Amino acid sequence: MDQVKVGSFLKELRKEKNLTQENLAEQLNVSGRTISRWETGSNMPDIGMLVEIADFYGVSIPEIINGERKSENMNQETRVAAAAMAEYSRNEVKNSRQMAAGTLLSAFGLFVIVSALTVFPNESSWGSIYAVLGSIFLIIGVSFLLRKWIAKRKVRVLTIIGCMILLLAVFSVSDYIAVKYFQQVPRFRYETRYDSNKPDQLVYKTLFFTAIRKNPGTGKEKLYIAK
Repeated sequence: MDQVKVGSFLKELRKEKNLTQENLAEQLNVSGRTISRWETGSNMPDIGMLVEIADFYGVSIPEIINGERKSENMNQETRVAAAAMAEYSRNEVKNSRQMAAGTLLSAFGLFVIVSALTVFPNESSWGSIYAVLGSIFLIIGVSFLLRKWIAKRKVRVLTIIGCMILLLAVFSVSDYIAVKYFQQVPRFRYETRYDSNKPDQLVYKTLFFTAIRKNPGTGKEKLYIAK
């Protein structure tokens, strides 16, 4: 036990109550000299007096012996722990909301894409418009989900770019299959060209190939990919 530390603590407690050594001596029925010896650490109260001092100051005997308010330290630690737990809880709620939003947006995006590809005919530009719109929702949803799964921002960005490339590849392949095997015009065309010198054909340009439609609207209609 550090008697000097105990004495300093007793002195601090007395000052908190705005008492002089003489005032305290009267309260405890001891001499002012005794109080002075306690506070300098040259002498310590006996066990009976410790109980009375602890009750008078509203502290515990272990706190007096240790020369510090353990409860304050514990309260501080409790506040720090509580703040950390609150922050953790807020992060968990935020992550849960992001996961829910990501899942809903991704599902909605896929629904829009599938609906656009099945409901609208290839000749209609609305199919490609809604498919692109659904892709945007899908990418946003995936970005929310990746925040939970991948910590590094650079990796998330690369993953999102990979998803965009994958969607582009899926749309391009679906167009290629539609033209080559089902005689349907490419849905994701960016240009439809009519050549007056060749009035019997239409040209559809996509990012990766060009499709030619000969004799449109007739029994001799033929659609093929230009070489």
